[in-house]
Amino acid sequence: MRIAVADLSGPEIADFLAEHMSDMRATSPPESVHALDLDGLRQASVTLWCVQDGTELVAVGALKELDPTHGEIKSMRTAGRHRGRGIASELLQHIADEARRRGMSRLSLETGSQPFFAPARALYARHGFVPCGPFGDYTDDPNSVYMTREVSPIP
Repeated sequence: MRIAVADLSGPEIADFLAEHMSDMRATSPPESVHALDLDGLRQASVTLWCVQDGTELVAVGALKELDPTHGEIKSMRTAGRHRGRGIASELLQHIADEARRRGMSRLSLETGSQPFFAPARALYARHGFVPCGPFGDYTDDPNSVYMTREVSPIP
């Protein structure tokens, strides 16, 4: 497995993210889909990493800088046939380490409240994320669960 900053120009990443967006739209009401599409992931405040198993793209995850001390986990997805192998945990740890390296002291995220998102909520809880209220531009939404955790910046 190799984790690297994603090249957002190729068809493989576009197809992977299109499948992610399709799942989000099929599971959540339109007003509650907060996943970033390919253009959203190209923002200067966002870094997307991909996990490759050989030449196969198996997972992605992003860090969005909300401010210099607060980052948001975005677009976490592992390909279906690769789930349950610990890939998401490795990627989440990589993103937390990068947030720490950048001097951030807090990471937050939004995920769905529907049963489809239960494995994601469990993953985040195992990594120290706890429920919190809406942050950034989010508002109270019964279809969303907000979670946060502190990280210790590297001096």
